[in-house]
Amino acid sequence: MLVIAGVIMLVMGPDKLPEVAHKLGASWRALKNLQERVEGEIRDAVPDLPSTAEIARLARSPVNLLNQLADRADAKEAAEKSATPGEPPLKAPPRLTSPPLPRRAPPTGASPPDPSLN
Repeated sequence: MLVIAGVIMLVMGPDKLPEVAHKLGASWRALKNLQERVEGEIRDAVPDLPSTAEIARLARSPVNLLNQLADRADAKEAAEKSATPGEPPLKAPPRLTSPPLPRRAPPTGASPPDPSLN
């Protein structure tokens, strides 16, 4: 970090450095304000949207997102069904799991592995 700061000081000069830092800070602030405004408009349009941190966590694990959505749908259906008496309760759908990784088939026509390599 010190090397980068030293190179910037040599290129920009110590007299222009505060001006450039001020412009960078103002640009960063404007970008953050734009992000907050867009996020606020989206949240107004879609009120059930999870938080940004929750979306980021779920994006790393899409199977968990699908399971949560299925749980919400099941709860909604159960609430609707409980309003109509005399019908049996719904059975929950099976949970999703990540598919297993495919195994590679050995190359055709290849010689058996050399036992001396073990």
